[in-house]
Amino acid sequence: MKLSFTKMQGCANDYIYLDCRESGVPENIAALSQDLSRRHFSIGADGIICICAPVTAGADGRMRIFNADGSEAQMCGNGVRCVAEWLYTHGVAKETLVVDTNSGTKTITRKGRRLWQVEMGGYSAMAAALPAVVDDVDSLKLEDIGPAFEKHPNFPERVNTEFVQVVDSTHLKMRVWERGSGETWACGTGTCATVAALTELGICPAGEDIHVQLRGGVLTIRVLSGKKLLMTGSAVTVYEGVTEV
Repeated sequence: MKLSFTKMQGCANDYIYLDCRESGVPENIAALSQDLSRRHFSIGADGIICICAPVTAGADGRMRIFNADGSEAQMCGNGVRCVAEWLYTHGVAKETLVVDTNSGTKTITRKGRRLWQVEMGGYSAMAAALPAVVDDVDSLKLEDIGPAFEKHPNFPERVNTEFVQVVDSTHLKMRVWERGSGETWACGTGTCATVAALTELGICPAGEDIHVQLRGGVLTIRVLSGKKLLMTGSAVTVYEGVTEV
C-alpha cells in the first residue's frame, strides 16, 4: 500500500505528517510510527503526527502524535506549529488557527513566513527544585543519563527530562531526552516548562522574551500574567512524498 506523507520540522523536531482528516488514523499507527521513524532505514523522524478532523466546534483541525516507539503523546509544541503551517498551506489559509490536541485546544497565530506563535496555556508551579540546571549542556552524555530518568520507577508513565544551562536571565541552552523518542533536537512543551520553572525561581523575568538555544535552533518563550505561556518558533516543510507500507 502506498502512503502519502509530508516531512516537516520545527526547530529540528522532525515528524512525518499524515492527512487523516477523511480517512482517520490508520489502525496500525503504532507499528507505522516505529517503522517509518527509523533513521537510515526508512523516512526517519521523531515520530508521526496525524492531522485529523477537529472535535471542537470552531477548531480547524486536530493533532494526534505518536512517538518513534509507537506510544501516543499528549502534545507537541513544535508539532502543533507545523500542523498550523500544513493547514495554512493546504487550504486553511487563516492567520489564526485553532487545533485540538490531547491536552486541549491550542491557538496558533502566523507571525511571518514559516513562523508561528502558540498560546500554550497556563502552568502550575511545583517544588522550587524543579529545573535540572547544569554548567555545560554540550558535554552531557545524554544517551547514558536520559534513559535513567525516563524509565525511573518514580515515573510509571515515563517522563521527559530537560537539562538547562543559564547563559543569562533571558538566554538559556537546553538539551532534552523525550520519552518514546530518545534525544530530540528540540521540545516545545519542555522548553515552556523550563522557562516557567526558571521564572518561578526568579532566574528568568516574566513578561520578557526568553530565548532558548536547543540543538535544532532557538525557541522564544514569554510568560504572561496568569502564568500563561507564549511560544514562537519556525515550522518548515522539508518535503512531500509517497512510501510503501
